[in-house]
Amino acid sequence: MIAESPANVYSRMDQSTFKESFKVAAGQLVDAVKKLLHEGNVRRIVIKQEGKTVAEFPLSVGVVGAVVAPILAAVGALAAVLTDCTIEVERTKSDGNGHTV
Repeated sequence: MIAESPANVYSRMDQSTFKESFKVAAGQLVDAVKKLLHEGNVRRIVIKQEGKTVAEFPLSVGVVGAVVAPILAAVGALAAVLTDCTIEVERTKSDGNGHTV
């Protein structure tokens, strides 16, 4: 077995993810995050307002209900004080068969 250098591992990790962002109204924030959590290929969710990060939630594969509930509670609290915001999502790429690349 050939050991890979840390630089090669990080390089491959960066190539297997991509980011996208979209704007939502505060009233839609919880539903949008809930939908993202159920998609399964989300690694990180960042909530921004006016270009500034107000919350960041790193996720791992197989996030379950016990972990989702506190995230949704925090997002609900943010929705109460924010107006329009942007959700930035870091996703893992898949091979078309649902497997992470």
